[in-house]
Amino acid sequence: MNTNLAAETAGNAVSGSGRRLPQELNIFFILIAIALIFEVLGWIFAGQSFLLNPQRLTIMILQVSVIGIISVGVTQVIITGGIDLSSGSVVGMTAMIAAGFAQSSTWARAIYPSLTDLPAIVPIATGLIIGVLAGLINGALIAYTRIPPFIATLGMMVSARGISKWYTKGQPVSGLTEQFNFIGSSVAPVVVFLVVALIFHIALRYTRYGKFTYAIGANVQAARVSGINVEAHLLKVYAIAGLLAGLAGVVTAARAQTAQSGMGVMYELDAIAAAVIGGTSLSGGVGRITGTVIGTIILGVMTSGFTFLRVDAYYQEVIKGMIIVAAVVVDVYRQKARRKV
Repeated sequence: MNTNLAAETAGNAVSGSGRRLPQELNIFFILIAIALIFEVLGWIFAGQSFLLNPQRLTIMILQVSVIGIISVGVTQVIITGGIDLSSGSVVGMTAMIAAGFAQSSTWARAIYPSLTDLPAIVPIATGLIIGVLAGLINGALIAYTRIPPFIATLGMMVSARGISKWYTKGQPVSGLTEQFNFIGSSVAPVVVFLVVALIFHIALRYTRYGKFTYAIGANVQAARVSGINVEAHLLKVYAIAGLLAGLAGVVTAARAQTAQSGMGVMYELDAIAAAVIGGTSLSGGVGRITGTVIGTIILGVMTSGFTFLRVDAYYQEVIKGMIIVAAVVVDVYRQKARRKV
């Protein structure tokens, strides 16, 4: 009986997201419209094409890949009705720690006397583990102490940033091994982003993990009554968000071939913006990874387009903030319309 109720609750959430397929198409059309606007403005003000430049498009996709990885985890958190403000700081922390293991031959000789450097799997795994630990702390605070997600992840945001500065006393870490840097070379970050997006699209859409995630976001009390272990599932969701933030930190350090304590600043807001623009509701229970991917690309197109038109960076931030607010306003009205139906 409990299992049937859980399936029914989750099924309603998933079927609701299925009815939003036209909404995702609308978001895709908005992406096309934004790109065409920049194309027209490019010819008018710069005398160049915005879209017919493979190098520019490649750089754009590379720039948003890290935000995309984070946004996949943030989307799942938001679907449960939570929020994660710590992902950007976790990126900086994991980048610093992973780069420390990827750099120092002293570490290698201490563990493997016959080697010069540690195998790449060691710093990569270290970054992922640190990310998972950060996510588990967030999840435990939220699930078992009932601290609001905003407060719990805000505390982690400050703490993780402090750890990233303390780890090398604010000094950058460079001289990383070629094996480690490979994960950030060429189009590898894009491949990682797409693989992560595909995995969690399938997980949310077709597995019990996804059904429980939607059910908790749609109605946490109904999910609890139906037999879902809400606390354990929230712990899992936040751990996954931390894992993906850690992965993003590793990719960031490898792509830059260095690590600095300031890496990842404001990434969490970009990730939240990508999710909300992509149709994920801040009220919980609604959202899809495909929409988040489109939202991430929209942010990338906007950033690349403004840079192409030489719009001042400060104006870019103002416009981005306005778009985030507009997306939230649209979500609020959409939720009201859904309740009336």
